[in-house]
Amino acid sequence: MEGEKERKLVSVLHGGMIVTMDEEKRVFRDGGIVIEQDKIKAIGQSHHILAEFAHVADHVLDLTGHILLPGLINSHVHSSQQLARGIADDVDLMTWLHHRIWPYESNMTAHDSYLSTLLCGIELIHSGVTCFAEAGGQHVSGMARAVDLLGLRACLTQSTMDSGHGLPSSWATRTTHDCLQSQKDNYEKHHNTAQGRIRVWFGIRQIMNSTDRLLLETRDAARQLNTGIHMHVAEIPYENQLVMDIHKINHGTVTYLEKIDFLQNNLLAAHSVWVDNNEISLLSRAGVKVSHCPASAMRMLGFAPVREMLDAGICVSLGTDGAPSNNRMSIVDEMYLASLINKGREVYANGTTDPTALPADTILRMVTVNGAKSVLWDDELGSLEVGKKADIVVVNPSSWSMVPVHDWYEPITCISSLVYCMRTENVVSVMCNGQWIMKNKKIINVDEEEVILKAQQASVELLKRAGIVLPTRMNVI
Repeated sequence: MEGEKERKLVSVLHGGMIVTMDEEKRVFRDGGIVIEQDKIKAIGQSHHILAEFAHVADHVLDLTGHILLPGLINSHVHSSQQLARGIADDVDLMTWLHHRIWPYESNMTAHDSYLSTLLCGIELIHSGVTCFAEAGGQHVSGMARAVDLLGLRACLTQSTMDSGHGLPSSWATRTTHDCLQSQKDNYEKHHNTAQGRIRVWFGIRQIMNSTDRLLLETRDAARQLNTGIHMHVAEIPYENQLVMDIHKINHGTVTYLEKIDFLQNNLLAAHSVWVDNNEISLLSRAGVKVSHCPASAMRMLGFAPVREMLDAGICVSLGTDGAPSNNRMSIVDEMYLASLINKGREVYANGTTDPTALPADTILRMVTVNGAKSVLWDDELGSLEVGKKADIVVVNPSSWSMVPVHDWYEPITCISSLVYCMRTENVVSVMCNGQWIMKNKKIINVDEEEVILKAQQASVELLKRAGIVLPTRMNVI
């Protein structure tokens, strides 16, 4: 009995096309994968896997006709903003921040953050996400509780600001010490919890709301604790101009961050739309990772020079951003948008088309391998390989959105279909850390309908507390 308790559970998935995203770019047309507890034990051709492991497996699942991918990674999400979906449509960034989002966030409770993250997490899972990088919220405790329950993997950060115009009164009294200490406390309480699925990072909201002391001490604390920093960088021209005016320099945010030695290889820079070639070189030399959020960039920010960043060797991944700046939390949609937008940018910038810009295999790499590198977790995530975590997405291409997949056994055709044709509806099952968190389109660990009902109620109450009144543009009869 003692030995039976200690024996690790073994599962075999076989029959599907396995897109490994490993360094050799292997695709198994009829593949099998063995999962022991939370890790991948073996991967190969189905008949070999079944011959060696079927007789010792606790579970054997035939996935013939399906495609297996590494868990997708969303590298920029505001999970605590999910209850604010739709409250900040069609406004510029500063109005968005000062009059909608900050009043909303400053009135949140930890329970609001918990419900918001549950709602966000459900949508992330349905789009094949197993890991996300939280871009900054107010209650890490609420976020961590939700991530733990859902079975997801996340790098969580607190949204941190210690200066600047427009801060709500409850935030304006926070000292730099308070901002740093609260993040260290979050690290102490939540880092490496939930069976190791939660990591705590440091968060800087943006340079416009950060003193030099906050920037430098955050850099040092993150380095000391061996964790990451998540920060919005060079989002809009106003930000760059403000930095130039205050610090008397000829370039914007990235140049100043390099000047104060803030650019490090543990920095995840969100958006980075307004950077020039020199600043791209600075980001590349420092090993900074960039999260490209195509939907929210098109909504408020502009065309990020993604192709130039990739050509410079920068690790660029994909994010959805938060619900008030995108509305859709589907990384599947972002894959499609990222390729089309960056092809279209070539027309805008050069006057000539280039359909080869950001091809399908590059896009898929951005949400897997590059995503894992961006969240500093590539030793265990981003590809399906022996020894890595069993984070797996199962896609059924046999529906109206993807049929026909021409030449099923040609990997390039398969990958193109995944990027250009796949929709959230094609994601049928999701495994994280060796456990199914969605199976046959059903979320396993929470009742979706109950979460939706509670989130709807909480959002109404939260907007009332925040005093946010949405404009009406139609005559309602």
